[in-house]
Amino acid sequence: MTGDSRPLAVFDLDNTLADTAHRQHFLERRPRDWDAFFGAAPDDPPLVEGVVMCRSAAEECQVVYLTGRPEGCRRDTLEWLAAQGLPEGPLHMRRHRDRRPARVTKVEALRRLAAGREVRMLVDDDGLVCDAAEAAGFPVVRAHWATPSGALEEAQEREGRT
Repeated sequence: MTGDSRPLAVFDLDNTLADTAHRQHFLERRPRDWDAFFGAAPDDPPLVEGVVMCRSAAEECQVVYLTGRPEGCRRDTLEWLAAQGLPEGPLHMRRHRDRRPARVTKVEALRRLAAGREVRMLVDDDGLVCDAAEAAGFPVVRAHWATPSGALEEAQEREGRT
């Protein structure tokens, strides 16, 4: 903990800050190629709308990143965030072998975060995550600026992989 007492602005990564369209094809085949999907993440172009919102939120809030990416992607993810000039902040990733749906894991993480601080907003593209967060009482901004991917949505909900 940094001693920062500002409210938290919690941002998802894939299809909120990072455009995953160039790597979706790894999820559209059977079996899905998860290693290649996550291996291509450092090449994600930033999503301008999300990046601008994140930088703006950092003026009043501490930014926290909450992603379904696995822990094995931590270094690449931190390097990507820095390369985009995004604010520093804690990065919460999916634990090894945790295959529960993102709507479950992310709301659990939000509750842990809210135990000590106000969560001012969650910004996420996953409609089921947004619905669950709203139902739990968290303010949500739905990131509609990326092209939706049925393969990614299925992976988030049914396979607990991102």
